[in-house]
Amino acid sequence: MRLLFLLTCLLLFQCTSKKSSPKITESPKTEIKETIDVQPDTAMAEPEAIAIDYDTTQWQEITHLAPNIRLDLRYATDNNFVEEKMYECGRCFLRPVVAAAVVEAHRFLQKKGLGLKMYDCYRPRPIQWKLWNKVPDPRYVADPRKGSMHNRGMAVDLTIVDSLGNELDMGTDFDYFGKEAYHSYGGHSDVVTDNRVLLVKTMEEFGFRSTSTEWWHYSYKPKTFEIDDWLWRCE
Repeated sequence: MRLLFLLTCLLLFQCTSKKSSPKITESPKTEIKETIDVQPDTAMAEPEAIAIDYDTTQWQEITHLAPNIRLDLRYATDNNFVEEKMYECGRCFLRPVVAAAVVEAHRFLQKKGLGLKMYDCYRPRPIQWKLWNKVPDPRYVADPRKGSMHNRGMAVDLTIVDSLGNELDMGTDFDYFGKEAYHSYGGHSDVVTDNRVLLVKTMEEFGFRSTSTEWWHYSYKPKTFEIDDWLWRCE
């Protein structure tokens, strides 16, 4: 009996030792990807290129030289003395030397908190014909067969504005055909007279001459260019 008891205990010990230890399983590692939201560096963005669609040896567009010169190109609207749109689109071109002089006059006025506003610049001869056919009167429209300083890119119609773009009082509107628009007219207030004197002196300082019957009209005098038929491109 004692021998049987010992054999039984031996068998029980062997069975217990054969039981395997519990298996330890590692959880799979999760790969964490960091997402970075990259914003474009607007400070480093290239400036928008200026489209040049004209011969810069012959013409300069005034807003490319001085973007803060204001435009009110009346013949590109029906707000003019013929009450009809003459230009397909309004752009202000001048001969390079004339454009440079206008910019100098504008910068001179800026020192006083003022600036220039353009009513008309280069006027192609085909547009001059349209005006002439509408109003064939040389008192108001130059005969296109002879041409005008506008047709040469040497004349500007303009006024002075304050820092907010408000026009200084010149006594009459642009293209007012009457004695009140004459430089010699003496019936205006001191304010109007002073404004006109400022315009005359500024333009003359930079190489322009006035015309006696139109306070807004100035021609560049040192050099003469040929009459031109070139029409600028519209978008």
